[in-house]
Amino acid sequence: MSVLSLRRRVAPAVLAVTALLLAACSGGTEQAVQDGAGPVEAESGALPVTLDHRFGSTTVDDAPERVVSVGYTDQDALLALGVTPVATTRWFSDYPGAVGPWARDALGGADDPVVLDDTNGIQFERIAELRPDLIVGLYSDLTREEYDTLSEIAPTVAPPPGLPDYGMPWRDLTTTIGRAVGKPDEARRVVADVDDHLASIRAEHPEFEGATALIATLYEGYFLYGGNDPRSVLLTDLGLRLPDRLGELVGDQFGASVSRERADVLDTDVLLWLLDDDGEALRKDTLYSTLPVAKQKREVMIDNSSDFGTAFSQASVLSVPYIVDDLVPRLSAALDGDPATTG
Repeated sequence: MSVLSLRRRVAPAVLAVTALLLAACSGGTEQAVQDGAGPVEAESGALPVTLDHRFGSTTVDDAPERVVSVGYTDQDALLALGVTPVATTRWFSDYPGAVGPWARDALGGADDPVVLDDTNGIQFERIAELRPDLIVGLYSDLTREEYDTLSEIAPTVAPPPGLPDYGMPWRDLTTTIGRAVGKPDEARRVVADVDDHLASIRAEHPEFEGATALIATLYEGYFLYGGNDPRSVLLTDLGLRLPDRLGELVGDQFGASVSRERADVLDTDVLLWLLDDDGEALRKDTLYSTLPVAKQKREVMIDNSSDFGTAFSQASVLSVPYIVDDLVPRLSAALDGDPATTG
């Protein structure tokens, strides 16, 4: 499991803002002058709007035309609202435009966005060249220094106060972006549509109600995804319950590693593993193999590199319906008490 796949980024050295803006005005690259998708048709009275975040507040006066996403899932909310970003940020995969198959229909006939690669830090100069009029970075670990630099380029919406990095639920992310682009009512509607779908699944699967579930991966022992992580939130949306001890082990972060001596916390009614090696390392873990959850095959193995694995890690208003079509039958099989049927 790479550090990036656990959502850790190398902190960038912040470039001088003056140099960035000069680069943006100097003619730029072919990608820098690509056309925007056109102004967003804002709902009546929706703009201007002021959005509070961990670094203060940002006011959006007019409907944006050129939106850049430095958040890892923000593009899905934009697309769900009919807004095609001029640039997105690469995360797990190499999808064109960083638009997964679950979001491709929402892109319609629009050109793929430019893809920013922030492996070595946010590409400030490239963003400046794209001349955005709005930058969104809600599902991110944006620092104050990065925010200040981005704000010199365009109004920037940072993660909300009171939540850890990468801790913004997809519902709040969608409605916040809806407010930022002048479509708050539309944002609430698309969230409600997904919630209706989740409610129908809960009604069809009473076996999920109250069953304990946990998401883990192998990283410095066992890495447990906490209750703030959108993947864990999805499990609770389906009626499952996270272990009582998870909060004390993870705290307010999106997840944390525990030593192999704490393997007992993995013994839940159903355990979801995010894996990069087809489970090879897990099969060699003699301690884990002694747990009832392993012996009884109450596991759901998720390949991080698959479309499903990527969608699961990129839980969003567009990916959640895509995820549950695959996940629900696998959860049901893992919970049925028969080791012959596994997730």
